[in-house]
Amino acid sequence: MKLERYELKAEKSLMVFEFVSEGPRGEIPKLVQFGETNLKDFYNLAFGDKDSATGEINDSVVSNNNDSDKVLATVVATVYAFTDKHPEAWVYATGSTRSRTRLYRMGLTKYLSEIGEDFDLYGQKEGEWENFEKGVEYEAFLAQKKND
Repeated sequence: MKLERYELKAEKSLMVFEFVSEGPRGEIPKLVQFGETNLKDFYNLAFGDKDSATGEINDSVVSNNNDSDKVLATVVATVYAFTDKHPEAWVYATGSTRSRTRLYRMGLTKYLSEIGEDFDLYGQKEGEWENFEKGVEYEAFLAQKKND
């Protein structure tokens, strides 16, 4: 996706990324982390503000820094980088609340044609996975980079 995004910092394994959101509420450090699960090649994407006290992700804060498209584009950039290094990976994501999951769905819908060029994208509805479609309310999302 060729959208404006923030500069990323990552550690070598490309499992953890950091960037800084800039807007009317100031500079807000963000973290994106890809966590292994008990399923082979299946990773959980965690995202949120970086807690200044613990250094961990706080996914319950509402930043409202008026840069949600730029933040989403930056998070998507981490998925591209991660799946370049881990091409067999399935990336699972859901919001920490129903409204956040809805926000993520709206962002995915907005850029579905671009995302669909590079990734197979699925949505989970009532515990079942299906091809992601616009206008459907999903509980979670799953993406895998398409083979060249």
